[in-house]
Amino acid sequence: MKKYLPTIRDYALILISSLIQAVSLRLFFIPADLASGGVSGISQLINNFTGWPIGLMVLIGNIPLFLLGWRFLGGFKFAMRTAVAIVTYSLLTDLLLKIPIFIEYSQILIDDLSGDIFLNSLYGAIVSGIGYGLVYRARGTSGGSDILARILSNWRGIPTTQSYLIVDTAVILSAGFVFGWKEALYAMIALYVSGLVAETVLEGGGTVRTAMIVTDKPDEVSTRVLDELQRGITYLEGRGGYTGNSRPVLYCVVNRSEVSFLKTIVNEVDPEAFMVIGTAHEALGEGFKPLKGR
Repeated sequence: MKKYLPTIRDYALILISSLIQAVSLRLFFIPADLASGGVSGISQLINNFTGWPIGLMVLIGNIPLFLLGWRFLGGFKFAMRTAVAIVTYSLLTDLLLKIPIFIEYSQILIDDLSGDIFLNSLYGAIVSGIGYGLVYRARGTSGGSDILARILSNWRGIPTTQSYLIVDTAVILSAGFVFGWKEALYAMIALYVSGLVAETVLEGGGTVRTAMIVTDKPDEVSTRVLDELQRGITYLEGRGGYTGNSRPVLYCVVNRSEVSFLKTIVNEVDPEAFMVIGTAHEALGEGFKPLKGR
């Protein structure tokens, strides 16, 4: 049973993410005429002209993309996770309108935010971004533009982030002719913010700093970092491009709050040292979060 727990967890996250995305669409994007991008945004446009259920349109629109994804993006494992995400999101988008308690409380929220397109776009971006981040953590996709963007990335070598931007921006700009250009602008802002939120949910908020230090006094710098910051130091072999001389390069990882202390240590030991500070999304292992397989 233990070996199935990661898979069970993944599918549970997919179900939760589908609910969150459906709630975001119903509470914030649809009432404010904000196109959410991808198949959902196209479904909103179709609904505006025909009155057809948005969830049903999402399901129908995802069928050809799902088949393409099955063919080009990973076969059965991709298909199962994506199918669950698409079906549950589509069903929940329409079923939420049939749940009395949701109708009651959602109407209160919609009335409270009525006319405030900024708050609708901001709340919608945050909530939907959480949903996207959860489905990515579950190693799945939410269908729609996710599938098309990855196909473009694999087929034409377009970076995935640019692929998402191309696909979703095209839908949002089309919605500008229907809902208005102010709404299109806020929809694009919401698209950007939701991407940031999804990235935070996926990678965590534990951004750390990496430092590479070239100094004539590596042992002294290393000793002070170990003693005062209690952070490990790794010696890398380096060679000067101009002089051709071999010299060690110190590498260490610290929290953001420790960067100033590290700079002070290096400056006090060797004011002529060369130091590069970089950003890492996550640090796993001793002194940071435990290193786990999942």
